[in-house]
Amino acid sequence: MTTARRGTAPFRLGLAALVVTLLVDQVTKLGLYFGTDLVLTQPWRLAPFADFLVVWNRGVSYGMFQQEGGLGRWVLVAVSCLAALALSAWMRRAESRLLGLSLGLVAGGALGNAIDRAAYGAVFDFVHLHWGGWSWYVFNIADAAIVAGVIGLILDSLRPTPKGTGSGL
Repeated sequence: MTTARRGTAPFRLGLAALVVTLLVDQVTKLGLYFGTDLVLTQPWRLAPFADFLVVWNRGVSYGMFQQEGGLGRWVLVAVSCLAALALSAWMRRAESRLLGLSLGLVAGGALGNAIDRAAYGAVFDFVHLHWGGWSWYVFNIADAAIVAGVIGLILDSLRPTPKGTGSGL
């Protein structure tokens, strides 16, 4: 089987993951923000350990590197878009379905959050998990997809390399 043929299924799976992640992320954000009164009536208790509430994240993961100015906002949009392009190029060469899926999840999440930054200047986060005195950061579907994708990338990297495909070192 040729390399181009072998990479078709992982790429298609990754592309599907990217599109589904982006669509579900944007539909949930737009639906909650414009289609409900969550902003006015938050938090919404979903379970003893989960709420919906609105947090506008102007930073990156876990709210680090907060960007209040316009330049920082657009730098983060550009970095997210460039990362999604690079991940998509990598996805094109992926040889395992897990790698293709994982790259698609990360790229779709990056694009979902980039859209928020471009449109609103911040990312719309709304899921809060907590238990007792423990509280996790507030996140969205794009963030969850990125985390799942990174876990998949780690798992894929731990898989043994088939014989004859090593680096030659």
